[in-house]
Amino acid sequence: MAKISTDELLDAFKEMTLIELSEFVKQFEDTFGVTAAAPVAVAAAPAAAGGGEAAEEEEVSNEVDVILESPGDKKIQVIKEVRALTSLGLKEAKDLVEAAPKAVLEKVNREAAAKAKEALEAAGAAVSIK
Repeated sequence: MAKISTDELLDAFKEMTLIELSEFVKQFEDTFGVTAAAPVAVAAAPAAAGGGEAAEEEEVSNEVDVILESPGDKKIQVIKEVRALTSLGLKEAKDLVEAAPKAVLEKVNREAAAKAKEALEAAGAAVSIK
């Protein structure tokens, strides 16, 4: 069988309908025993058995919530940013923004929380990290 390049595969996918692509993904998953679902973050196992509690406490302190305190005067930009950060639909993002103060992201690492806070503040929202 001739080897197909990545570009040729992409061209073939571009010509397929969504239903055909969905069927392809299902067959691909069955054939190779994999899933196309987004990976879920798994907590790292503690290195030493005695350090289990310390590692667990450290992990808890590294997980924070990003709280939208108020959308400010640029509600549409904030809704767009919430959608980008959470993959929510338009209605869900709008409801979340209007229900402020409300958690936008929960139990994320500090780095991701800082980036989300920066993006939301740039859109005009008041944000806190807890």
